[in-house]
Amino acid sequence: MEQTEPPKSLLKVEMEWDRISNLPSDVIDKILSCLTLKEAVRTSVFSSRWRDKWAMLSGLVFDRECVSTQNRELFVNIVDHVLLSHIVPIHKFVLSGTHLIPFRDIDRWVLHLSRNSIKVFKLHIPYWPAKYKMPLCFFSYQDMIELKLSDCLLKPPTTFKGFRTLKRVNFRSVTLAQDVLENLILCCSLLESLKMRNCDGFTHLKIGAPNLRFLSFSGGLEDVSLQNTINLAVLRLNSWGIYHRQDRVCSSNLAKFFVDLPHIQRLTIDGEAVQYLAVGGLPGKLPKPCLDLNFLSLLLYFNDLAEILTTLYLLRSSPALEELDVTVRHKEQEIAVDEEANSWLDNLDDDINCSFPKLRLVEITHFSGCKAELDFIRFLLLNSPVLEIMTIRALSDDGSSEVLKKLLQLRRTSSAEIIYLDPLELFLSD
Repeated sequence: MEQTEPPKSLLKVEMEWDRISNLPSDVIDKILSCLTLKEAVRTSVFSSRWRDKWAMLSGLVFDRECVSTQNRELFVNIVDHVLLSHIVPIHKFVLSGTHLIPFRDIDRWVLHLSRNSIKVFKLHIPYWPAKYKMPLCFFSYQDMIELKLSDCLLKPPTTFKGFRTLKRVNFRSVTLAQDVLENLILCCSLLESLKMRNCDGFTHLKIGAPNLRFLSFSGGLEDVSLQNTINLAVLRLNSWGIYHRQDRVCSSNLAKFFVDLPHIQRLTIDGEAVQYLAVGGLPGKLPKPCLDLNFLSLLLYFNDLAEILTTLYLLRSSPALEELDVTVRHKEQEIAVDEEANSWLDNLDDDINCSFPKLRLVEITHFSGCKAELDFIRFLLLNSPVLEIMTIRALSDDGSSEVLKKLLQLRRTSSAEIIYLDPLELFLSD
């Protein structure tokens, strides 16, 4: 009896499977690295060559994409199984999700990882009544390059000398004492990027990191001190409670703040930070200009003369500035208009030479149309010869037509376009 040949479609499938099975190991590793852990485990059915490949991944990410189950016990069992089945050192570990995982299980995983050469460690603990305290074995991760923690408590042993290879840190809602924070930054000599948001346990942000290039801080503070930060290029400071009473400060906060920022390129000052910089007397201009600063963003209260002058002196010291963003701060219970602040431009010394030779783009948000704000716009228009666009986003549409008339009548030294957006236009554009 004559044998029938298999259908061509079946032969084609078999050839495709053979091609997948015979891929070079480095190609297989590259494919697996682009998949979620859940998808990587499923590739074990391809062939015997693929069966254990997922257990050779150097990076493990446990999140909602990896494990969709809402069963806490099943989630814990999956993590346990993957860790125990792994046959190569783990270099990256990410745990993030909505599961309320018992702390004893996390302790066990952190201990297991301490036997590996962890380079990237990210831990997001969902809300518990108490924060997760990092176990002592965590501080032995001496090969770590990147660390990201959320809702944790850091209390290292007294013998802790920092993470010698750490370059990137991202803390959110992390509690750490003042000495722990200072020691952590001081002992991580390779630190390049530091992000902190809503962290507590300390009152003073003291940064001394010669290799630091990016710093972002958002939270409550009483003081900030930047020392040996000569390579810092990007700084975002959003803080509240950071201002002091005048009688507690004898030197200029503005001058002190910029001493170790010779190469700052992008600066965002939010919250009450401008108010903090205005304390302690104003130097007229910075001791050394910010020659590399090309982007500046400020939250500014126009009913305070000291804040206006602080902004003016900072602008005077930034000859390379190209973009300026100003958000007008308004208080819930607005006090009476400060006449000194309202007439700041009228009283400005004639010998103050201000020119912004590279300023191209200006955006002012929450503009209310008061005299101090209009004078600020007039001042920028008169001293910015290459200004291209000034965008003004109004706080309300009350008297918009009259305000717009005043803006269009302002004299300028460039052919800058003024774009005025009232709240309705802002809503439609969003």
